[in-house]
Amino acid sequence: MLKVEGLTKLYSGIPAVQDVSFEIPRGEILGYLGPNGSGKSTTVKILTGLIQPTRGHVFLDGVDVRHDLTAYKQRLGYVPEEPHLYTYLSGREYLQLIGRLRRLSQPRLDRKIDDLLDLFDLTPARHMGLASYSKGMRQKVLLCAALLHNPEILILDEPFSGLDVTAASVLKGLLKTLAAEGKILFYSSHVLEVVERVCDRVMILQSSRVVAYDSVKRLREMMTLPDLEQIFAQLVHQEDATERVKNILRVVAS
Repeated sequence: MLKVEGLTKLYSGIPAVQDVSFEIPRGEILGYLGPNGSGKSTTVKILTGLIQPTRGHVFLDGVDVRHDLTAYKQRLGYVPEEPHLYTYLSGREYLQLIGRLRRLSQPRLDRKIDDLLDLFDLTPARHMGLASYSKGMRQKVLLCAALLHNPEILILDEPFSGLDVTAASVLKGLLKTLAAEGKILFYSSHVLEVVERVCDRVMILQSSRVVAYDSVKRLREMMTLPDLEQIFAQLVHQEDATERVKNILRVVAS
């Protein structure tokens, strides 16, 4: 189980995320939602060990991950929101680099890379420089890199960004299957339709604080609203998009 208690991060005394707590048992996917600036990216950076919290703790199976951050990261797979890659490498070379850093044996690494590139339809581009890859192709490379070492925990930050319909459908099925195999999945996204379909529970942030934490079904029942989009809009006090559109058109026509 991945457990977060009282997670707080301050920048110059201003909270980026404040008193966030949640649990993700093995076999579950937690959807992590919030408007821009609500604290999602900060939480992801803390969970991946990129930054340290001002207060609070992250536990894996009851052990504070800061006791051995390296061992924790070895059990972690991470798909960042932005595909920052070594663009002078080919797709295959990049995965070779990641696999060696993960200390996979060369025969096993070669086999896994070739199989993953094929399954993500990247084999024809495997020797091309990443600079020539589309955004969706780079996203597939990041997914391959995160899965190479068969991690226990997956931290996914907008993993569907740039993917075509076929790849997105495959990824939805993959996430559900990984959860069914007992993995721990944390999924941060703005795409509410996907979150509603694949996540067991959701947490919604507003202004760095938690405003909801439950299953989508229970949130629907408690708020008597039909879908996650309307629940999200009400909880974060999101303005009516129709009114915003009218105002934009008014300005354009003026």
